Order: sequence, then C-alpha cells, then structure tokens
Amino acid sequence: MTASQAAGWLLVKNGYVLDATGSPARGDSSVLVHGNRIHSVGVDVDVQVIPRGDPVTVIEADGKTVMPGLIDAHCHMTYGESRTEEEIDLYTSAELRTLKAAFNAQKVLRAGVTGISQPGGSYYIGVGLREAIADGIIQGPRMTTAGRYITTSNGLTDWYPDSVGVPAGSIGILANTLPEMINEVRHQVKNGVDLIKLADSPFGDYQAFTADELKAITELAHQLGKRVTIHARGSAEVGAANSAGIDWIMHGNVMSDEVIAGLAERGTPLIPTLLLLANIVDWGRLVGAPVELRDGMARALDKTADSLHRAHAAGVTFAMGTDSGFSVNPYGEWHARELELLMTYAGLTAMEAIQAGTRNAAVTLNLEGQIGTLEPGAIADILVVDGDPLEDIRVLQDKKRIHTVIQDGNPVVFDDEALARRWPHHRAQTYSAEDLTYDLIHGDAVPDGQRALAETPGLQRDEAMDIVRTVQVRERVGDNA
Repeated sequence: MTASQAAGWLLVKNGYVLDATGSPARGDSSVLVHGNRIHSVGVDVDVQVIPRGDPVTVIEADGKTVMPGLIDAHCHMTYGESRTEEEIDLYTSAELRTLKAAFNAQKVLRAGVTGISQPGGSYYIGVGLREAIADGIIQGPRMTTAGRYITTSNGLTDWYPDSVGVPAGSIGILANTLPEMINEVRHQVKNGVDLIKLADSPFGDYQAFTADELKAITELAHQLGKRVTIHARGSAEVGAANSAGIDWIMHGNVMSDEVIAGLAERGTPLIPTLLLLANIVDWGRLVGAPVELRDGMARALDKTADSLHRAHAAGVTFAMGTDSGFSVNPYGEWHARELELLMTYAGLTAMEAIQAGTRNAAVTLNLEGQIGTLEPGAIADILVVDGDPLEDIRVLQDKKRIHTVIQDGNPVVFDDEALARRWPHHRAQTYSAEDLTYDLIHGDAVPDGQRALAETPGLQRDEAMDIVRTVQVRERVGDNA
C-alpha cells in the first residue's frame, strides 16, 4: 500500500451493515474509511469530515451486506493441495513450494478471507510469505505463521519409519526431550515465526507431551513474545494444554465436562477445524477417498458434535479454522463452509458463527480488538456480499457473491481467469488404486474401493479404475459447469 493510498478515503454506502459485534445488522448504513482504519459507521455517516480535495473511492452497497473480512485461523499455505502426506513432505522443492504458496494465497483472499494464521508448514516458507504479503509484493491475506510443528515420536507428524526419519521437507520436526524442544523453539523464534505449533497424538487417544513439557515450552515462547497453539483432539491433551497456558486449541474432538469448564473459565479459544472431516465424509467418495477414511471421519464427527455442543453451552469461545491446503479442502474453495459446520456441529447461531470467523479469530493474527469488527478505529478489512449471511450462512461460500474484497482500506482487484487454474504439488508415484489379482481378472471379486468409484454417478468403469484420473475428470466437469 502506497502512502497516497493510505491517506485516501473510502466510502461503502447504503449497505446492510453487519459489524460482527453482536449488534443487529443495520440497513441503509455506510462505512467510512480513512487510510487503513475505519473512521465511522452508521446511517448518518458524515462525509463532510473529508477535507476538500482528498481522494475518495465510493462503493455502492445498496441491497448488499457489508461485513468484516473472514479470518481463517488454521490455513496451511505450504500443503499444495496434496492428496497424500508424502506429497506434502517429500515432493516439490522448497523453492517451488514457495512460489505455489504465493500463487494460492491469492485464491484465499479472493474467497473473502482477508486474514489467516498458518499453524505450521514446510521450512520457513510461511515467514517469507507473510513478509511478501505485508510488503505488497504478492496478493494475499494478512498472515501470522508458525514454523514446523514440534512433535514427539508419538505425535502427529513423525509419520515415517525410523529407518526413514523425518525429512527436511516435513511439516513437523521431531523433539523427544525437553532440551530438544526448547532448542527448536529458540531457533524458530530466531527465524521469525509468530507462534509455536505443537502436535500431540494424531487422534487424541493419548497425551504425547507431558504436562511439564507443555508448560516449559509455553513459558519460553511467551517469554520470547510468541504465542503457542496445539493439535489436540482428546480430552487429556486439551486439558493439559489449557493448564499449561497455551493460547488457543486446535480441534478438541473429545472433551470431558471438566476440561470444557477449564476452557470456558480461562477464555481459551477453541478452533475445531471441522471442514477437513466434513468434506471427506460428505463428498470424499467423489474423489476416491478410501472407505475406511470416510467411515472414520464420520465417527469422529459424531463424537465431536457432542463435545462441541457441550462446549458451546458452557460458553467456550469458538474461532474459525479450516485446515485448508489438502486436495479435499483446496485453497479458496471451502473456507466459509466452516461457519455452516460450526452451526451444525456446535450449535452456534449465524451471528455467533460469523463472530467466530471474524472477531474471535483476531487473536490468531495478534490483532485482537483491532480487526474483525466494523467499528471506528478497526483495521478496514471489509467484504461486500450479495445476500444476507444471517439468513443463509451459505452465501459466504459462493465466490460469485463476494462482490468486493477490501483489504487495509483498499478494494482488491483480482485476475479471476488466472486464479481458476490449479497448481498442486508434484504427485506421488501411484501404480494403481487397487491390487491387480488373478481373481480380479478371472473371478467374481471386485475390490471395495473400485466398486465405490464405479458406482459414482457420471463416471465410466474404466475411469473408476484410476483415482487420479477420476479427480481430474471431476475438476474438468466443475470447470465446465
């Protein structure tokens, strides 16, 4: 943003203003912006305060909703829309991953997500991406970022056999002793991260970090001026993380009433990140997601709904995070669906869901109280939307309804044709989707996965034999719809 832009004025007028404070939305209202901050909001905005001769940009919002830009508190820009963990960790060079992350950041912003927090990713790509966006070198949402997840051999990101180890390109880094953990925190802070990301057990069935380790890591990070978050799906690790002072919790799929009460008492935000699970359950069959994975995610959602409804009733603060970056929740496609899922699986109202995706998530940008609402003095990240998300939260999922994205007080111009292309990481070297057995050719046996794909509407049998081709066909069909 240039100095002349920063000194200018922007008037979004005659809209239906949803300020995300919890107050009722107001029709025929306007938002006046000076530089990158909101000057005034309401039905009687005084434009006479604009000095004669100062440049003014006017956006007519009649019949449209004016609201804060969305904040995705769990968006992995280095994942490259991968279909396998090996693609995330092993394939594609650091240099090319960086360029792809920069390209995909535009898609996220185009979807109305004006702020993201990246809780972990490859190398220090997130740090470079954050700086490039802030300097205006590339187009993307404002951003905070962690480095590689810190994990143990029993945690989320020590995927591979000991004979392979943890590759340099992995999204996680292994630290099995407290000195190793402390050393990694120090190095990550030196290299410019905004927060530390810890990865506890993959599915929440045990606690991978000790309570003392969590406390020591958190105390050091806070001493160094950084925040801490954690992948924690089970009650034990959520409770231990909250007791250790970790700043916000990712997931919380299974939680006891006691743990929920602790979150509510301390005011610790919970970011469930339901999108990855729900997309696989609802539509995974269309893109060849294994039956076992789909069934497992469905069971997890059932358990999660119970915990989240109890958390909502107890007054726990929710924020929006999507885990975007996988092939099943690609960049710029499904971010706002998380709001609908929070209503379904946690019982939030439409207003509460919108606050989860705006005001409540501001803490993950280190901007709580400065962003996520339309109030005088707030940072002017604003959306103008066709439709009323309080009546139908799904309007925010339709990119065609995102009429205008305003970032730092400036309307953003997008090249939608360029953003329509996909640029994933290098694919894994797949030989087949099933085992080629004698009985498959000469007998009656049909593998379950093949049967599921073969029964998918709109696909021919030969197409169902190749998962990669199946997904490509679906992408072409979507592009031509």
